[in-house]
Amino acid sequence: MSLFLGIESSCDETGAAVVRDDGIVLSDVVQSQVDVHTPFGGVVPELASRDHLRNLGPVVRDALAVARITLHEIDAVAVTHRPGLVGALLVGVQAAKGIAWAAGKPLYGVDHLVGHLLSVFLRRAEDRPSPRPKFPFVCLIASGGHTALYRVDAPHSSRIVELGATRDDAAGEAFDKVGKLLGLGYPGGPQIDALASQGDASAVSFPRPMRHDGSLEFSFSGLKTSVAAYLGREGAPAGRRLADVCASFQSVVTSTLAEKLLRAALRENVGSVVLGGGVAANRELRARVTDLAAERGIAAHLPSPASCTDNAAMIAYAGATRARYEAGDGWDLVATSATVLPRNTRKGRGPR
Repeated sequence: MSLFLGIESSCDETGAAVVRDDGIVLSDVVQSQVDVHTPFGGVVPELASRDHLRNLGPVVRDALAVARITLHEIDAVAVTHRPGLVGALLVGVQAAKGIAWAAGKPLYGVDHLVGHLLSVFLRRAEDRPSPRPKFPFVCLIASGGHTALYRVDAPHSSRIVELGATRDDAAGEAFDKVGKLLGLGYPGGPQIDALASQGDASAVSFPRPMRHDGSLEFSFSGLKTSVAAYLGREGAPAGRRLADVCASFQSVVTSTLAEKLLRAALRENVGSVVLGGGVAANRELRARVTDLAAERGIAAHLPSPASCTDNAAMIAYAGATRARYEAGDGWDLVATSATVLPRNTRKGRGPR
């Protein structure tokens, strides 16, 4: 078995992991920047880059120590080089180049979205045994920066096709912005999820975006505006009413995501659906997808919550899949904000 060192620094998590090429995770260390960005209500790119610079060395050393290996025992280095905050990505890319050069190992650049698409193949010590999805499958990536549906025919960017994506806000961005409107701080998604379990999802009627046109595209900007308008009329909620607002908002988001994921699977005539991205850790979304898939005779494959959020283990595994059919990248590997996956969804309003 080959061992891959993965490095992730695309946004506000500094990560390093050691993963076998069969997906077994030997270590996965994440240094969160939540405390750095919370006072500003969102990620500040310059601060993110500086924090990566401070923490990447110690995080890599910790990942190697937890895996009980030395740098020279790894077989290759994989690093996120796209898409993301360019300054943050640059820290990881330059560090990965230095490590690979010093250790005499191949270097593999990984698209962050491909990492999320393949995160379901990771196996952690705490995971329950479960079958892995077979190709082709349809995957929903839902995170703070991305919300899109993809048909995945093979673990290669040339065999991945976007079926639909958000025209405006990503689902995770909507969660965080609504959390800020509700005074829950940053990040708002996990707090909304926790409060929603105590509320009544039918208490507030928020509109379901793009529900009736059969489209596989998403739009969450209007939903966010509806929440702001409700708060303007009714005032800041507290107690049970706060839980009801969270439950009502979350219900619209998760039902929209789950229904379009299953619609895409039926339209593409595939037998499996997969979740990826930070919002894939949302308990209500996981339950909805599982239930809807069972009703339609489709297998649902959900990565563990630790594999949903930004992590280096998925980057290491994606690098390992590249190594099966491609040579490593050169020292001219660059950081870029653009994904390698073709985009079919146009941003903004209007007919398509």
